[in-house]
Amino acid sequence: MQITKENRLSSIARYVGLVIIAILTLLPFVWMLSASFKSDIDVFSVPIQWIPKTFHPENYVKIWTKIPLGLFTYNSIKLTVIITLIQLVTSSFAAYGFSKCRFKGRDTLFVCYIITIAIPWQVYMLPQYIMMQKVHLIDTHLSIILLQSFTAFGVFLLRQFFQSVPNELLEAARIDGLTEYGIYARIMLPLSKPAMATLTIFSFVSVWNDFMGPMIYFNSTRNKTIQLGIRMFISQYSAEYNLIMAASLCSLVPVFILYVSFQRFFIQGIATSGLKG
Repeated sequence: MQITKENRLSSIARYVGLVIIAILTLLPFVWMLSASFKSDIDVFSVPIQWIPKTFHPENYVKIWTKIPLGLFTYNSIKLTVIITLIQLVTSSFAAYGFSKCRFKGRDTLFVCYIITIAIPWQVYMLPQYIMMQKVHLIDTHLSIILLQSFTAFGVFLLRQFFQSVPNELLEAARIDGLTEYGIYARIMLPLSKPAMATLTIFSFVSVWNDFMGPMIYFNSTRNKTIQLGIRMFISQYSAEYNLIMAASLCSLVPVFILYVSFQRFFIQGIATSGLKG
């Protein structure tokens, strides 16, 4: 097929537009990186100094000594890994039941469960807190783990993928003597790697970046997460923005590593789970 001049110009214009969008998207991160190497008084200098006149790499050392950032990072990793693993188990198990098991009221129950996605967290935030207070779980990691162990979005995501698995495959497995638990563990989970990777990224990022939940439930320093730790660089009268930017960039590293590791599965999962445009 011969490429016409109009098609070539259209492709060039499309790529130029994508490059401009990419630059605009990355601009805040470039500013963060630049600010993290500046002194506090130079962060908001006008005009913007994209390349600092004097580099201050000691900012990345200071953030670990000024506050217990190592402890906060450990707490964030602990909570994020545990909650993500639990969400993968609960969401995949529920999704299998809603997609491949037949029982009375299945579809109605699924719709009622999915409707909870539309309810803002602020609506049931206070009842949740009262419940955790009654069982004496305030200022413990267990409170956040219990409250975030189930995700309606994860069930919806995996159910969309499970529905694409042919029922004939499952019927053949049942004839061969596999139980529903065996089908779930030996057939559905291995086939759902793309969707599971997609849910892993969504859950990991959501829990890692959560600020309101830890702020409400954690009072002692030993339980706080990295998001609350970054806020410690803001005092009553001033904020050390160079240290805030340095700590923020450090907090992006785990998310970046996870996304790069699961990128191939993430794209495939989006394309096969009913979330594509």
